[in-house]
Parts: sequence; C-alpha cells; structure tokens
Amino acid sequence: MPTSAEWLEVRAHLLEHRHALALKAVSEYPSLPKVAGTPLLTTPGWMPSSPVPLADLSLELGRSPAFSPDCGTLLPDGFGSYSEAMAALAAPTVFQNRETYRLLGFTGRHLTFGLGTYFDGIDVGEACAHEYAALSTGRISSLPLRSSIGDPCDLTARPVNVAISTLTIRHDPSGSTFFLHWRDPKRVGHAGGMYQVLPVGVFQGAQNSDFSLWHCMIREFAEELLGVPEIHAPDYGTWPFAASLTAAARVYYLGTGVDPLTFATDMLTVAVFEASRFDALFGDLVSHNEEGRVLEGLPFTAANVERFVHHEPTQAAGAALLSLAWQHRAALLMS
Repeated sequence: MPTSAEWLEVRAHLLEHRHALALKAVSEYPSLPKVAGTPLLTTPGWMPSSPVPLADLSLELGRSPAFSPDCGTLLPDGFGSYSEAMAALAAPTVFQNRETYRLLGFTGRHLTFGLGTYFDGIDVGEACAHEYAALSTGRISSLPLRSSIGDPCDLTARPVNVAISTLTIRHDPSGSTFFLHWRDPKRVGHAGGMYQVLPVGVFQGAQNSDFSLWHCMIREFAEELLGVPEIHAPDYGTWPFAASLTAAARVYYLGTGVDPLTFATDMLTVAVFEASRFDALFGDLVSHNEEGRVLEGLPFTAANVERFVHHEPTQAAGAALLSLAWQHRAALLMS
C-alpha cells in the first residue's frame, strides 16, 4: 500500500505521460479492433459503416447493477476509493460526483442506459490508468485491477459512463474549419494535457428531458463554446439557443470507442453548421472555458487531420473522430 506521497508521485507521472501511456496500453488488447488506425478500442456492433443521423438512435432507461472495484492496494491508507483519494490529495478544479447515465446495452441503433455517477468511472478507469502508470515506473509488477476488468468493451465488466464527443465543423464552400480543446490538467480529472474535439460532455442529467443525447450536446455547446456557466435542467422548449442550435446543426453518429488507458467511453458525433448560421450562433465564441483553451478556425484539411491524429497529444476519441470525419467528409459536408 503506497503512502500519500508515493501515490502523488505516480499520479504526477500519469498526468505528465498520459498520451504515451495510452499509446502503450493499446498493446494490452491485441484482439480488439481499433478505430480508424487510432488507439481507440471498439467492437464491431458499435461502428456503423456510414454516418448515422443522431435522431435515428433510440434510447431506453433500465436498471444498473451494482459494481465495487477492488483497488485497495493502489490507495494510501484511509481511502476507500480512487475518487476519494483524488478529492483529498489531487482534486482538479472541476471534480463533482454528478448523476450520469450508465451504458448497459447497445443493439443496432438502440441504446439502453441505467443510472450511475461520475465517480463510478473515476473509481475504475482512472484507477486502472494509475495502476498502469505505477507499472511503467516499476512500482508494481502486475495489473490485477485491469486484468479483473478484462475486455474494456464488455458493458457488463464495469460501470460505463459515456461521453458524447462532438467534432464541430463550420462548413464554408471556400474552406471548412473545425475546433479543438486543449484540456488543462490543473482543471480536469480526465485527459489533462491533451487535445480533444469540442464540445464533449458526459451523458448526464437530473430530469426526464435530460435523457436525450441531443439535449446533453446542447448544454455542452453553450458551456464549452460560449462559456455559459454550468447549466442544470433547462426548459429546452423555451430556450432560444436550443431552438436555434437544433435548426442549424446537422448531427451524425460515427461510432463508439474506449480509451485503452482510462476506459473512457465516447460516442463519436459530428455537428456540421453552414458558416453563416454558425457565426450567428457563436459570434461570442470564447478562447478559454473552465476546462481549458479553445482552438478555433483550424482548416479541415488532410494535413491538419494528420497532425492531430498522429503528431500531437490528442485524446484517442478525438483522434478517432477526426480520422473518421475525414474519411466520411463527402457525406458529412454535403449540403
């Protein structure tokens, strides 16, 4: 059992080398398919052959089974979970245990969710990442927690919180552009120091109207691109931004995958806006939000896709989404 100081040393190594560790962790899963030549793990039933309109996906709410990960040997004395240790020893600015929708089943275009919490994912995925970082520094010699999970795409093996990752494209016949997010490791509990598409948000909510992929995405567009404070339980029917965004966006689902290091599970989506409609909605686009820095106006070109897929520390889901969107660009950008 490590001391608090030893735990913090491993945590610091994880934060500093997260991208390299993720690339290395892919080797733990040689039999699992990878998304579009990236480290993102997947399973065939999660990947459509072509973009699917988001509205074609259906959702059902079920009951979540209990799950208790055993990561006691990774924790300093006195802590019962990885999230508890993080909160006490290394809490990022944004670290709250909110209610989430936990993915239980995925058949065709139908998804079944149960209720869960944000810390469910931290207590398994971030703990497994910490364990992998400890192995890479020689502090431990095996990966018992990771081994107990087995196939990270098995929805029965662990609590699976889902993030909806969205590549936002401003479409202009003279040249389309996209947006990225640099996630500040001092401010976020997951994927700090890496690039990611935006907006991205864990599928969560507290009322019936929030049990909607699109409603979750609307909230994240407002928060991450416009800097609106955290939104809770809005009235989507009377919210002008929600109506305007819904009318302006063409939204597609491209697949789902799992990060090999943290088991973060992302639904990969693309939102395409004609340039004039994007500018009307996001004229007050922020350069920073509470999770990091916004990179805007990146040309949607083969060179930039190659750069962020293969040469920059980009989160696996973001790299996979960029690669898939480039493959499907003709269908996605068709007016």
